[in-house]
Amino acid sequence: MQDVSNFADLVRRAATENGDRPALRSHDTVVSWTELDRQVDAVAAHLAALDLPADQHGRPRVAIVLPNVPEFAAVFFGALRAGLVAVPVNPAYTPRELAHVLADSGAAVLVATQSVSDAVGAEGPSHRYTMGRNLAELLAGDAAVTSSGAAGLGRPGRGEDLAVLLYTSGTGGAPKGAMLPHRALLANHEQLAQLDPPPVTGDDVLLLAVPLFHAYGLNSGLGAVAYHGACGVLVERFDPADALDTITRHGVTGVVGVPPMFVAWSLMGEPLTRAWAGVRLAVCGSAPLDPAAERRFAEATGKPVYQGYGLTEAAPVLTSTLASPAGKPGSIGRAIPGVELKLVDADGAEVLLDEDDEVRTDPGEIVARGRNFFLGYWPDAAGGPGADGWWSTGDVAYADEDGDLFIVDRLGELILVSGFNVYPHEVELVLEAHQAVLEAAAVGVPHPYTGQTVKAVVVRRPGSQVTAEELIAHCERNLARFKCPTAVEFVAELPHSATGKIRKAALR
Repeated sequence: MQDVSNFADLVRRAATENGDRPALRSHDTVVSWTELDRQVDAVAAHLAALDLPADQHGRPRVAIVLPNVPEFAAVFFGALRAGLVAVPVNPAYTPRELAHVLADSGAAVLVATQSVSDAVGAEGPSHRYTMGRNLAELLAGDAAVTSSGAAGLGRPGRGEDLAVLLYTSGTGGAPKGAMLPHRALLANHEQLAQLDPPPVTGDDVLLLAVPLFHAYGLNSGLGAVAYHGACGVLVERFDPADALDTITRHGVTGVVGVPPMFVAWSLMGEPLTRAWAGVRLAVCGSAPLDPAAERRFAEATGKPVYQGYGLTEAAPVLTSTLASPAGKPGSIGRAIPGVELKLVDADGAEVLLDEDDEVRTDPGEIVARGRNFFLGYWPDAAGGPGADGWWSTGDVAYADEDGDLFIVDRLGELILVSGFNVYPHEVELVLEAHQAVLEAAAVGVPHPYTGQTVKAVVVRRPGSQVTAEELIAHCERNLARFKCPTAVEFVAELPHSATGKIRKAALR
């Protein structure tokens, strides 16, 4: 296998080794590795021909706001081959959320759906490529533009150079960009490939239903397909029955999924059993999978669901039950090869071993390091790993007597909805912007399908009769749907600590 240093080199390597084999399937469209590599070349040359100047933050950024379609892959790898930085963004974001990411990242180019381009308006990047309009021209490549652009390609990014900005909700409310270099993206695949047996091979056909703007869908899904020269089957919007048909029609052998997918499938009985007859690997991440759903799924398919734990900042995988001799319900497994992990108490002392050299069950915060970690948060790399490489995750876990890990809680107030991060402060800012709201608190509550959902506890302004439906509609105009409260409770006052902080534990 030829060595790579730029993440887009994976496409060139796969084209060299597997040229005519399918790289991506989407409905009736099949894109071979040779064709995808040509499209990546065309995109890279076209972007280079724009002669975008570097700014105070370095290489120009390209915002990619597309669903799971083949064009996403061509633009993503094309931006990296051109030496630019890719900024995948959720196409379901509201205009307010889009405006923040585009302004914060300083994106010079926008590649998006028509609805997103319209929502951004005239304030967004002047260089735009829109599905249904001129995006096809970007992929096809004008001969003159491609020639001049190819001549103008500068040094492609590699190693420690920034490759991707992935926005994750920040504790301050507004999403912040995790800076992932080429090294981190590649390292996570090198680490996973050391598992015995490796979870993905070049013969696999992977279902890519997790959104590509998410670290899990982007690197564990699309990145794995490129790293191994496998085939990815793109799903734009997950529907349980349609997805089973897709698995059967395209001969899917592996699924990179999230809990709601497996929960829905576990209730489908015989159709699930038939569709999964040829699937050998089921991987679930981003949030804990309900043990009852895991058991139903395994009984119907005869296949275990391998679970893991990761973070956007780790590109993203840190642990997996694939690394454990025996998977256990509720466990996130063990650290994958190349990742060091320890549990520490509030004083920073390690809690892994007791006096008898047996693993303690005391919980501790997960602290980890590895070559797959990010540089820090955009734009100044603040909050990244320390000088010794260790990074505190904010998640609390314990290890059982075998060394298998179990997540207990989060030190902060993160809410996980279908594996997507929701920070309460962002929801609270939107609620309190409504003229009828005096004060609001957002908390996570259990949900059988999404793991958690957002509940709002609201204090109305005197004289207001605002309804729950009105506040939920207000949130839907300003937040992506997964961040919106699904329930609102009105109270006379919220509980506060002596320093004025809302006591979330009391609300829960």
